[in-house]
Amino acid sequence: MRRPAVPCPSQSPLAASTRRHFFSQCGLGIGSLALASMMGEGDLQAAPAGMTGETHFPARAKNVIFLFMAGGPSQLELFDPKPRLQELSGQVIPESFVEGKRFAFISRDAKLLGTQRTFAPHGECGTEISDLLPHTAAIADDIAVVRSMKTDVFNHGPAKLFVNTGSPQFGRPSMGAWVTYGIGSESRNLPGFVVLQSGPRGPRGGAPLWGSGFLPTTYQGVPFLNGADPILNLSNPAGIDNTAQQQFIDAVTDLNSLRRAVVRDPEIDTRIAAYEMAYRMQSSAPELMDLSDESSHTLEKYGVDPAKPSFARNCLLARRLVEKGVRFVQLYHTDWDHHGNKGTDLGEALEARCRETDQASAALVSDLKQRGLLDDTLVIWGGEFGRTPQGEVRSNLHGRDHHIDAYSMWLAGGGVKGGQTIGATDEIGYEVVDDPVHVHDLQATVLHLLGLDHKRLTFRFQGRDFRLTDVHGHVVERLFA
Repeated sequence: MRRPAVPCPSQSPLAASTRRHFFSQCGLGIGSLALASMMGEGDLQAAPAGMTGETHFPARAKNVIFLFMAGGPSQLELFDPKPRLQELSGQVIPESFVEGKRFAFISRDAKLLGTQRTFAPHGECGTEISDLLPHTAAIADDIAVVRSMKTDVFNHGPAKLFVNTGSPQFGRPSMGAWVTYGIGSESRNLPGFVVLQSGPRGPRGGAPLWGSGFLPTTYQGVPFLNGADPILNLSNPAGIDNTAQQQFIDAVTDLNSLRRAVVRDPEIDTRIAAYEMAYRMQSSAPELMDLSDESSHTLEKYGVDPAKPSFARNCLLARRLVEKGVRFVQLYHTDWDHHGNKGTDLGEALEARCRETDQASAALVSDLKQRGLLDDTLVIWGGEFGRTPQGEVRSNLHGRDHHIDAYSMWLAGGGVKGGQTIGATDEIGYEVVDDPVHVHDLQATVLHLLGLDHKRLTFRFQGRDFRLTDVHGHVVERLFA
């Protein structure tokens, strides 16, 4: 298949072709198969070559809703009570804890900081949860709290990339892209991977957090805006009705198909599929965003004001999206940084973040459960890292620095056994001492619950096989029901 250094005119076209040219012209590109799957009547959407929606083994979950708390929520104020830390508050942390460690802002001799929050056992399981999260406490028997999370990266942007793509560097596919590449989506009229955002700004890292990397772009996340028109430029221009729009789409598809027949570029298939999906979304997306058919009880349960964008509204939209077959929904809520400045302190600022998210997060889990959707939907709550047991004082307000050695997340539904606590940290919450769960372990577990083997879900790029978990990751079987 290798092209000779000096091609001979008498050689056949096949012999004179490079391996790349051969495969680009053989009509079996991943993009072509993805398009064929997307266009098939009733088939899964965006299924990759070789899988067409099939899983490696029976799946426990069909959908994922990832509630991403961007900034790093403090586990010591929310999920991991430490009486010994309270006793030692104000003392310099022992050198044995910080030897060889790096921090984003604080010095190694920073003083330990106890919490002002109170913890109590909740549910039949007795999981201890902070008074900042009364609604989450009410669903304690439905969630599994992981107190032993670990990560490798302590700056926000790279750490968010690491959780979402398995790498702290740009260019890798996000978890949602890997999932839709692996098993596609059951929704014909909406993207398989949707992103919803709330908070004062977007998350550090931006669009690569939900990008497709080197996977075909049909698998990337699609951000929805808050409003009647969730996608920019989705509505028809003035003077263009649906008939004219369909004629335009047909003409563009014909032109793209002609070009594809010449160059066999899989991205042309993605472009064709994008136009077709956009046309179908012109009716499905505004219908999705219209909450007029939701009862007042449901709106109150989530804490939704239909006229205002919010995390609560996005949680309700997430439920509506999985009802319509969307495979992966990710919500980003920003400003969970707790350094001690006004607006990022462990007092009013943290209380505000909890008020914005606690009720709606719990309502989402209970609403899914009531509708019979929780068994098939995996819900994840957490951020990119945790916070240090040492305090950080700025502007006379207390905060905590970034911490990668121990933090907390919770999961519910989708094959997860609720009412349990996984792992434990030491007496001051600095290191994991039992059942460590690395970010790659979380990624491997999410894929496993969806019926995907993280070691087998690969994509060859630039001469090597890539996967979400790189060469790491162990499935956390203790989480399973």
